[in-house]
Amino acid sequence: MSRAVPAQDIPNDDEQLTMRDLTVGYDRIPLIKNINLGVRPGEILTLIGPNGSGKSTILKTITKQLKTIGGSVFLGKESMRELTDSEISRHLSMVMTERIHTELLSGRDVVATGRYPYTGRLGILSQQDWKKVDEAIALVHAGEVQQQDFRRISDGQRQRLMLARAICQDTQVLILDEPTSYLDMGFKLDILTTIRMLARKKNLAVIMSLHELDLAQKISDTIACVKGDRIDRVGTPEEIFSGNYVQQLYGVKSQQFEPQTGQVFMERPEGIPEVFVIGGGGTGLAVYNRLQRQNIPFAAGILQENDVEYAAASALAACVFSEKAFFPVSEETFLRAKQMLDDCDACICALTEFGLIMKKIGSFMNMQKNLAKYVQRYNYIKCHFCLCEILECELYLAI
Repeated sequence: MSRAVPAQDIPNDDEQLTMRDLTVGYDRIPLIKNINLGVRPGEILTLIGPNGSGKSTILKTITKQLKTIGGSVFLGKESMRELTDSEISRHLSMVMTERIHTELLSGRDVVATGRYPYTGRLGILSQQDWKKVDEAIALVHAGEVQQQDFRRISDGQRQRLMLARAICQDTQVLILDEPTSYLDMGFKLDILTTIRMLARKKNLAVIMSLHELDLAQKISDTIACVKGDRIDRVGTPEEIFSGNYVQQLYGVKSQQFEPQTGQVFMERPEGIPEVFVIGGGGTGLAVYNRLQRQNIPFAAGILQENDVEYAAASALAACVFSEKAFFPVSEETFLRAKQMLDDCDACICALTEFGLIMKKIGSFMNMQKNLAKYVQRYNYIKCHFCLCEILECELYLAI
């Protein structure tokens, strides 16, 4: 893990875009100071941080939509101060969150404006220009809307066409402000896959901001964390998403975010556990979520700490009984879990079988006292394969 450190005025030879002691803000009032970041060809640098932290302000300053308060931005070895807008547009393309205003332009016409830096004053596109336009539209799968009025298509369709415009601009640097905004899950993955392909195959240097931490973790080569008036940390996804740093960055409780998977959890129900959930291997996840939504405190176990549902159980359950990965269940853990099981009003078992390591957990099912109570209330054998019905049954809701 490294913090952003002061750099020399001359950019590194291998960086396509470099920020040196850059200070950004509005109306000459600094918001973020002494930014020292660079991105190489073929790499993706992602800015993350809370809403209002200044991610978009940094990107707007790089693209000259805002004036630089201090420091410099370089394209290769050339300071952007020394370059004309036309020269910059041949090296840097962007997709920002602000909507563009069009009059009677189709989606294809909007994409075609990405070729204007290469045309004459009349803006007449050659056959080669139109070929690049059509290739870009195909790349973002927007062919079905290219002939429609740009103002009348959905926000997600506009976003795809704006990315196509940036692609056909054919630059070395691509700036993206929340490129997945307005997109559904399928298109988010599709767009990010396209961005990754452009970085790798076309050797594009990409700088973008993202709110989806799980996606930032998967696509980025480097992540810069914006906090307060500075770039607080810079590192690989593995470095940034370790420990509790991301939770501190966003001001959430440690158990509400699982950094390795990007999972986010709601607050756990308060109170003494009323239900004991026996799960594992993902079988208990639906039960945990349903109990949380109904605000019913519960205990869970016995889980291995590398179990796929351990993070969810730790976040949502009032009490979790667990063992280290691949360790057998100890007598101590077993007895503590048994006592909790005895104290709960009910037990829900989401498992259908038990392996050798988890053999002791299976012995829960032979505890006549608890099973008798469970069977009497919930007809366990009948409901075992439809847990939702268990949670909706009148007897359960009457607890």
